[in-house]
Amino acid sequence: MAGRAEILGVRVDPVTYEIVLSRIESFVREGTTHQVVTVNPEFVMRAQSDQVFRRVLNSADLAVVDGVGLLWAARLLGHHLPERVAGSDLVPRIAERAAQLGWRLYFLGAAPGVAERAAHVLRERYPGLQVAGTHAGSAAPEMEKPIVERIRAAHPDILFVAYGAPTQDRWIARNLTHLGVPVAMGVGGAFDFVAGRAKRAPRLVQRMGLEWLHRLIHQPWRWRRMLDLPRFAWAVLLCRWRRPPCDR
Repeated sequence: MAGRAEILGVRVDPVTYEIVLSRIESFVREGTTHQVVTVNPEFVMRAQSDQVFRRVLNSADLAVVDGVGLLWAARLLGHHLPERVAGSDLVPRIAERAAQLGWRLYFLGAAPGVAERAAHVLRERYPGLQVAGTHAGSAAPEMEKPIVERIRAAHPDILFVAYGAPTQDRWIARNLTHLGVPVAMGVGGAFDFVAGRAKRAPRLVQRMGLEWLHRLIHQPWRWRRMLDLPRFAWAVLLCRWRRPPCDR
């Protein structure tokens, strides 16, 4: 996509929610396979040491900015990213557009029963929404073939995969050409939020860029992952001071 910004070697697209929905509509209309990734600072830091994951992110057809830290980094490095496009907010917006346009959605991943609950909630919220299928599934290599066959048989237009990053994004990249799905997107914990198993931070907290703190308070086991945030900030500052080149 033209105009992509690069942050520490990871490319992201300067898009808004409406632009993303428009792009997804184009992908569905085209009918060929496309991967959408939702990039946050944790993704960027993982990509510094995981070259396969970096290639997956940089090869995606659409890479949205899911993290206020990336907006800060972009400004510091001289890029313009118009807004954060949170994956947890994007899933309901896609469902709403799907109900309007007749797209069929497939929900894969999360704990048993969560995908089904998330699909039920969205069907109630957006009458007419078509759910092609739900399946907790497994990211284990030996399960890939039967899961791909199950999805192909359901003929969805959009596949949401909630295996957690980087597993979900690598899984999509490996299987994209076999899935026959116009759009496949890794959604992390979005099913848990939609299903009511986890709570998003209040909007004010999100706008202040402190959603990470809210999640840490409610999910203290994530503290090791949260260490990526100060590491990301330091890496961006070094990048700013050492340019060029510094973001490879």
